[in-house]
Amino acid sequence: MTRRLRVRAVLLLAAFLLPGGAGQAQAVGYRYWSFWERDGGHWSYATQGPSTARPADGDVQGFRFAVSEDSRNAKQPRGTADFATICARTPARHDSKRVALVLDFGTRADAPSGETPPGPRTACARVSPDATTAEALAAVAGPLRYDTNALLCAIAGYPRQGCGEQVTTAGKDAGAGAAPDSTSSSTSSASASSARKSSGDGPSVGLLAGAAGVAALAVAAVWQARRRRHG
Repeated sequence: MTRRLRVRAVLLLAAFLLPGGAGQAQAVGYRYWSFWERDGGHWSYATQGPSTARPADGDVQGFRFAVSEDSRNAKQPRGTADFATICARTPARHDSKRVALVLDFGTRADAPSGETPPGPRTACARVSPDATTAEALAAVAGPLRYDTNALLCAIAGYPRQGCGEQVTTAGKDAGAGAAPDSTSSSTSSASASSARKSSGDGPSVGLLAGAAGVAALAVAAVWQARRRRHG
């Protein structure tokens, strides 16, 4: 293959591949409600979902709506979280427990298109002694919205739409992902994540077919060069 033909083949391949790669938005995280537990003066990412967690009287738990890649870089609820302050007007009773909830609806940058996040707030839920966090949340911050995989999608009606959607560098929803961590807001989002994230990975069929076509042109160029040389 002559030097000129080799250059031509490389340029053809680059001309086809670069526009496809440059136009693809990169995923930066997932927009979802993460679930937190307060221990002293520190937040820790919950080890189970709100539908199975059973807080004790005096516990402080929080929820934060944000775009996060996973539990390691998830954004914590903002502000102070003191049980005595949040539940100051809710006296203890032997037949119930009190759970202090910190609800952080996130920032405008994390909000879905066309929606404005409410301001952060706290609430003291009085629930039965065996109630879960989800039941405490429903008592003071409804309406709640869940998807078919029991993933918590909305608190107090926010956001109106969407649930754990993938977000790209362009600020648009990719529509192919789920919240990456099951403990953040449900007991079973890991399976949903693995099933739905796979649709956005790897090169497209069109890209592979086009690359194969360019490779075929390069092979044809080699054949023609050899024919001229030996003809």
